[in-house]
Amino acid sequence: METVEISGRSDFALWAIQRAQEIVTAEGAAFAMAARDMSEEALTETAVALGKAISDAMLEVLDGLIGE
Repeated sequence: METVEISGRSDFALWAIQRAQEIVTAEGAAFAMAARDMSEEALTETAVALGKAISDAMLEVLDGLIGE
């Protein structure tokens, strides 16, 4: 993943939108397919992966803010 410089609210908003799109594309699609297939095990695994992707994104931006 490339490093992005966030110098204001609009940069942060753009970053957040792009990261959300990436997360939904990758993890959200897997979660939706598991729901469609009615697989409890797959639902659990994909829900955890979706939550982890969201948490990782928030930690990513927090780490960048703390580094300043």
